[in-house]
Amino acid sequence: MKIILTGYCAIILIGTALLCLPVSWRDPSGVSPLTSFFTATSATCVTGLIRSDTYENWTLFGQAVILLLIQTGGIGFMTVCITAVSLTGKNIGFSPRHLMQNSISAPELGGIVRITRFIVLGTLIIEGSGALLLSFRFCPEFGIARGIWYSVFHSVSAFCNAGFDLMGEGGRFSSLTRFSSDIYVNIIIMLLIIVGGLGFLVWRNILDCRFRYRKMSLHTRVVLFMSAALILAGAAVLFVTERGGDAYAGRGLSEQITASFFQSVSARTAGFNTVDMGKMTEAGRFVMIFLMLIGGSPGSTAGGLKTTTFAVLCFSISSTFRNKKYTEGFGRRTEEETARTAACVLMLYLALSCGFAVVISRIEGIPILSALFETSSAVATVGLTTGITPGLGIVSSLILCFLMIFGRVGSITMLLAFSSSRNTRVSSLPLEKIQIG
Repeated sequence: MKIILTGYCAIILIGTALLCLPVSWRDPSGVSPLTSFFTATSATCVTGLIRSDTYENWTLFGQAVILLLIQTGGIGFMTVCITAVSLTGKNIGFSPRHLMQNSISAPELGGIVRITRFIVLGTLIIEGSGALLLSFRFCPEFGIARGIWYSVFHSVSAFCNAGFDLMGEGGRFSSLTRFSSDIYVNIIIMLLIIVGGLGFLVWRNILDCRFRYRKMSLHTRVVLFMSAALILAGAAVLFVTERGGDAYAGRGLSEQITASFFQSVSARTAGFNTVDMGKMTEAGRFVMIFLMLIGGSPGSTAGGLKTTTFAVLCFSISSTFRNKKYTEGFGRRTEEETARTAACVLMLYLALSCGFAVVISRIEGIPILSALFETSSAVATVGLTTGITPGLGIVSSLILCFLMIFGRVGSITMLLAFSSSRNTRVSSLPLEKIQIG
């Protein structure tokens, strides 16, 4: 597990060095090591939080470095490593296979190399298709060369749930607000985000079952159900909380509905926005924090505590209310260890996001809800911001960097990386009951 953490840190440092080069900045005299490090961390962890506008501050070389970091972080550096080794024709040992298994949350070690090839090929096909579809819209508006580059950049960024954009020429940190009424662009970006957030193993299971829901594994069914439920519920609640507010001011009914769906999809780790986050109501921001912390699905390009973790927690609550001895859901019983792990992950994310929100709020003198929005966005690798990230100090920026790394590597991986022992200890302490409730 330490190798996975070390690998991501090494990629961040390499990216920082490249982004510190004068050739990466439009204004070489304005090179800032902190901004380069923050951007490299955000890109590698496919988050999208930025201290400087991507279009305004980075040259084509700098943008290409950011895109490469996004791609590497999106599919995972272990996937890149195994692909590179397999191209040389060398045999891949047990250790790299085991690391790859943990990296993509594969249920078993067998067939890892085939899965890796499937991930790379599938990624190229989906991103290529997304870029092609976006080019029909971007090329007429930005010209052929720039339109193709924008199409590729935003397709990769959307599929990897990164949230980086090149739309700064229309206004700094504007994201996709200029396309808020463009249904075509909204649908393509949302589809790329959703597909990227489902998980590589889910794609494979769906294809193996030929899209027949009943034959899919429990994991796939839970992911699909929870993803659909969260998108629909999130869009409905955001529509209610923001309708009539400043964020939706001047928009027609259809545009408000589209914006609600887009923010519901994007909040679960993508980071794009078609409305001004700073103008959202407090209720809307709270809903966004909730969606951000849940995130995408295991083994995907998305972050967060994951849809399956949230599903297991819901199953556990439901089973407790129904006085069931075991955690049950979708006609199946889950292992007791799964429910404990889900509770552990939830507490870690809540503790980190809330704890560091208090610290940033105190240091920067900003409202606690605004600070919580930023920390939740960082730890869930989302990238949405109310606009305060560029103005944060060094300490607060480094805190967000730590949260982004934690969110991308994963809570369990981080715990195991710093664990002194991998052996499971069987408790032999005396049993005594504690009253709950």
